[in-house]
Amino acid sequence: MQTAHSEIPVVDIAALFGTDAHAKAIVARELGEAARSAGVLYVTGHRLPPTLFDDLLVQTKKFFAQSIDDKMRVYIGHSSNHRGYVPEGEEVFIAGTKDAKEAFDLSRDLPAEDADYQAGNPLLGPNQWPDDPAFKAAVSSYYSETFEIGRVLMRGFAQALGEEPEFFEPFLHKPPSQLRLIHYPINPGAVDRPGIGAHTDYECFTLLRATGPGLEIMNAAGAWIDASPISDAYVVNIGDMLELWTNGEFVATSHRVRQVREERYSFPLFFAVDYHTRISPMARFINADRPARAGLIAGEHLHAQTAQTFSYLRRRLERGELALPASSVGLSSFGQQAKLGGH
Repeated sequence: MQTAHSEIPVVDIAALFGTDAHAKAIVARELGEAARSAGVLYVTGHRLPPTLFDDLLVQTKKFFAQSIDDKMRVYIGHSSNHRGYVPEGEEVFIAGTKDAKEAFDLSRDLPAEDADYQAGNPLLGPNQWPDDPAFKAAVSSYYSETFEIGRVLMRGFAQALGEEPEFFEPFLHKPPSQLRLIHYPINPGAVDRPGIGAHTDYECFTLLRATGPGLEIMNAAGAWIDASPISDAYVVNIGDMLELWTNGEFVATSHRVRQVREERYSFPLFFAVDYHTRISPMARFINADRPARAGLIAGEHLHAQTAQTFSYLRRRLERGELALPASSVGLSSFGQQAKLGGH
């Protein structure tokens, strides 16, 4: 069970890249303790070359510095698989407020001939790229390297849950793990109140790098804790899928972004499993006091939650062009907000 905390744990995962089984077990235990007690942690020892993040930031700044007309050439609403530019106000979370940010969304860049894409899968397929090879190269490199860090973390979390390190590998063939490039413009009139509405992330966990403060997470007592970036570390927070797989042993991290005056860039990679993966609670976490929750199809959950927060998808729902799967749940159905009755 989660406990109230005022500091976010720091876990060095360097040993997970090595061959020392004992050292790996120690890191796995630390990951499990952080996931149970805090739901969020700083991850160091990840081996990401610093130049990859530096190049990503340079290209991201160049992209967002373009005119709105240029950026809208790759508007996410032109895509059938949720890829492209997200203008300010496009996302609306459960509170109904539009967020003061813009973004560029991408995922695993599959060929247009991919069978799932050809069949109309709403999250799989090719990315919608701007006409800038340097942007594509920098973003693709960062995505690939960070995804592999996520794969290593999944092995650590598997051990933390009492499974073999390869437990999750069969579900990682071509997951719709999304990377977002997010730009929060300078806001000299910012006041001390939430910007992005409170929510959980829908996937297994999120690997976040950001250029400044603003992120806050909710602890078990319902208090908001600052999660400002620390040097050369990812912020990793638990998502809905691991909460469901563990039947609440891990709790998805309710979080929000406060308004800040300074310009800020944020780069979350939402680490998911394959679209058609059936997620049900592990038997070891089911008992009389904790009955099994209803299972979900990973991709259907991800798509349903996304469709409820993006305006262009909500319009498609209203026109009958999309339909939510029967298994879909409402926003904020996971995390501390759900446990505590909403905050």
